[in-house]
Amino acid sequence: MSVRHCPAVLISAPASGQGKTTVTAALAAYHRSQGRRVRVFKTGLDFIDPTILEQASGHPVYQLDLWMGGEADCRAHLYQAAGEADLILVEGVMGLFDGKLSSADLAKQFGIPVLAVIDASAMAQTFSALAFGLSHLDAALPFFGVVANRVAGARHAEMLTELLPTNIKFCGALPRAAEINLPERHLGLLQATELPDIRRRIEYAAKLWAENAHAGLPPAVAFAPAEFPAVARELLGVKIAIARDAAFSFLYQANLDVLSELGAQLRFFSPLDDKVLPEADSLYLPGGYPELHLSKLARNTAMLSAIRAHHAAGKPILAECGGMLYTLQTLTDLHDKSESLLGLIEGSAKMQPRLSALALQSVVLPQGTLRGHTFHFSKLESRLAHSASGVCPNGGVSSEAVYQQQRLTVSCIHLYFPSNPHAVARLLLP
Repeated sequence: MSVRHCPAVLISAPASGQGKTTVTAALAAYHRSQGRRVRVFKTGLDFIDPTILEQASGHPVYQLDLWMGGEADCRAHLYQAAGEADLILVEGVMGLFDGKLSSADLAKQFGIPVLAVIDASAMAQTFSALAFGLSHLDAALPFFGVVANRVAGARHAEMLTELLPTNIKFCGALPRAAEINLPERHLGLLQATELPDIRRRIEYAAKLWAENAHAGLPPAVAFAPAEFPAVARELLGVKIAIARDAAFSFLYQANLDVLSELGAQLRFFSPLDDKVLPEADSLYLPGGYPELHLSKLARNTAMLSAIRAHHAAGKPILAECGGMLYTLQTLTDLHDKSESLLGLIEGSAKMQPRLSALALQSVVLPQGTLRGHTFHFSKLESRLAHSASGVCPNGGVSSEAVYQQQRLTVSCIHLYFPSNPHAVARLLLP
């Protein structure tokens, strides 16, 4: 294998909420409209932004995370993309330097230049100070340029750049436009499947980019040869039913890939709408928004009975976060409405108005050590003794419990399957 070269840029910002996803989607859609093959990645622990970026790029979006997946996993993804694409885009997470393994760390690790997005809606010349700080705080950081977002007009754009040093490339000023706004709620943006006009929003964002940006292609980056490790086919022929609908949608594409590489046959179903499970040896209930669909989940008694029967037969179930809430006796939403659900786990949960946990997690199970993260607004009450506890690698206090009963494994941790495919196979092997 030889080194591959491909233009690449990492889109970051001073903080969350600056418009990184909108700009990344605009870039992807614009270059795609020019006939270029675009591959997009998301830094960090995000299920939602990738759904929008997939619409913009036309390809699955994978995570690049130096801790959860590791440097080798990131390198293999980038090397593979460099062999298939004319442009690689990486959307950062939070602010450029936020976290002990930040977007800046990822950019430095692989030599990917940074495009900083700054929400300029409430500033003028101070824009240049932010741009200067982002580009100069770390001399080792490769920097491509800066783009102003949510700009009021031509005169506003002029004021933003009056003090900008000439060695910082100004890549354009995107106007404030309701047509490209992406609605939000408690766990982040709405997913692409919830926005019937998402294609129109993305296409309009690409049009604004074409009219207002002056960036051109970023420089080519050299990506060293790397391969994904071989995975033993420990789940060969195992049929795994995976919940996937509006209530359960937090699925890493990499997790689905690992299950397929292990040899499993994936069969998707909807706990909201289906009355029976597909023929399955094992069951995977990922995270999502069960609290937004409480009544419908509770009324689908046929599906509740089918999953209970699966559990009673001693078949494996892995449930994460929203999937875990579904396995409890009751769940209460923010309006104090409670419903009885699966009752596989003793306990109840209530949704909270504020974030309950956000942290990386590493957990040691009898099946092996797995990495992932937690991000939820729920509070669990249960007298059940937990089997293991997650540990935050950054020294944070968040420690999510893992409960294991017979072949049932539930937790608020979203597991990243590439961190230990063998452990995943042991969790789901009949």
